[in-house]
Amino acid sequence: MPDTLPAPVLSVVIPLLDESGNVQPLIDEISAALRGYAPVGDAFEIVCVDDGSVDSTAAEVLAARQGTPQVRLIKHPQRLGMSAALRNGIRRARAPWVLTIDGDRQNDPADAPRLLDLAWNKGRDRKILVAGIRVNRRDTLGKRLASRFANKIRKSLLNDNCPDTGCSLKLFPRDSYLELPFFSGLHRFMPALLKLYGHECVFTPVNDRPRELGVSKSDFVGRAVRGAYDLFGVIWLMRHTPAPERGEEAV
Repeated sequence: MPDTLPAPVLSVVIPLLDESGNVQPLIDEISAALRGYAPVGDAFEIVCVDDGSVDSTAAEVLAARQGTPQVRLIKHPQRLGMSAALRNGIRRARAPWVLTIDGDRQNDPADAPRLLDLAWNKGRDRKILVAGIRVNRRDTLGKRLASRFANKIRKSLLNDNCPDTGCSLKLFPRDSYLELPFFSGLHRFMPALLKLYGHECVFTPVNDRPRELGVSKSDFVGRAVRGAYDLFGVIWLMRHTPAPERGEEAV
């Protein structure tokens, strides 16, 4: 980032896969929402992770830097999946707090200040996850029913009390995320794992918008099979992995 910009207090991480046409409008919306929020102002960065796109997504990210110098680009040479894209973006993030948001513009950046208030009003050293819960879902009926069924099963087995773990709009401390064991699908189990690791989990309604450009990358059947496999893996993990204790230095 240019030396004239303040050190970021918030990193916005966006996984992108063939989202040509959505990049510039999304970056403009994020910038407007954060610059209008006094505790952040210009002290933010937008980390765009191009997960092997074959369209002009990467070029549009670089072009967006002309008007928003807080933008950064991380480019995967091939598709690695959303969990890996988020992981690499968060690892490269420079701020102590991370906000994740989808690249398809269905999440509304105008909700970001409310998530920040819910976390930061309790103290910026707080171990907390603030996760959005989509209201007035704009997805297809099949996708909504599948999501509802999956969330119900997951809640009953993991006791994470999260009614919509598929919403990408989440806010959390960067260090807390990096303490979690990494696996494909991690982003859908963050409430359960962070709760296990002693974090408070707060859920708040957020806006859900229809996709205007591009196409969904979801494979419902494949995701259901992988989700069931991951679910039992997470149950095993929660039973066999104690939460880390950072300890105190003895002088």
